Amino acid sequence: MIIKVKKTNIKPRNITITKTFSNADFDNKTEFKVPYNLVVNGKDHYVYLITNQKDLLTLKTLMRFNNTLPSLGLKMKTGLTVDFRHKDALRNNPCERAVPLFYANHITYGKVQFPIGKNNEYIVTNRQSLLQKNTNYLFVKRFTAKEEKRRLQCAIYLAQKYPNFKQISTQNKLNFICGVKELSACIVYGLYVLFNSTLYDCYYRILNGSTQVNATEINSMPMPSLSTIEALGRALIKCKDLSSASCDKILEKYL
Repeated sequence: MIIKVKKTNIKPRNITITKTFSNADFDNKTEFKVPYNLVVNGKDHYVYLITNQKDLLTLKTLMRFNNTLPSLGLKMKTGLTVDFRHKDALRNNPCERAVPLFYANHITYGKVQFPIGKNNEYIVTNRQSLLQKNTNYLFVKRFTAKEEKRRLQCAIYLAQKYPNFKQISTQNKLNFICGVKELSACIVYGLYVLFNSTLYDCYYRILNGSTQVNATEINSMPMPSLSTIEALGRALIKCKDLSSASCDKILEKYL
């Protein structure tokens, strides 16, 4: 979660973080100091609500990166189709002019599985606002359950696996990362390393306490250079292991 605070002329060196746990019998309070410039960040002076030393280390690590997705020519967007508003355009099976409609359900262990036999997996429409180019993307679930281990759950989408379609669509409970230029497979795999890592999942939990993955917040996250993302992707392609542990190991070499 982030709280926005007003800018002041007084800039302390440190901020004291206080954690209080209460029940009927007692209050348990712990405090620790953190650098002001680390937890109060950016031109809008956002305050990162860190709760322990692990959070502090996560911030210190990622704040070394000076890029964001937009500065790299990339951007996360929310899926285009609100399915219940376009019921007449939805189809259960492939037919003439139908294109795939991807949902969060199609994400399975880092891969996009399609079709999976669910209803409304295809859409037939002339509305260009509901269609996007069949190109490479990183798909990211927009919502996760509170009890789930990870907030950031993503999958690699490569257009070459669906050569029969010039266009696709995405349901609005699915986010996707695209580029000003078409993303190479290495870039998509590299983004997957970042978003599937423990480090970035921890950072997003500091950034946002809810179960919704917000595109605006993702686009503000610190990112390494494009060349580093490509190197991460090449390493992942080589090792062929999409697990979080594998992504952590690859990313650690570039921190």
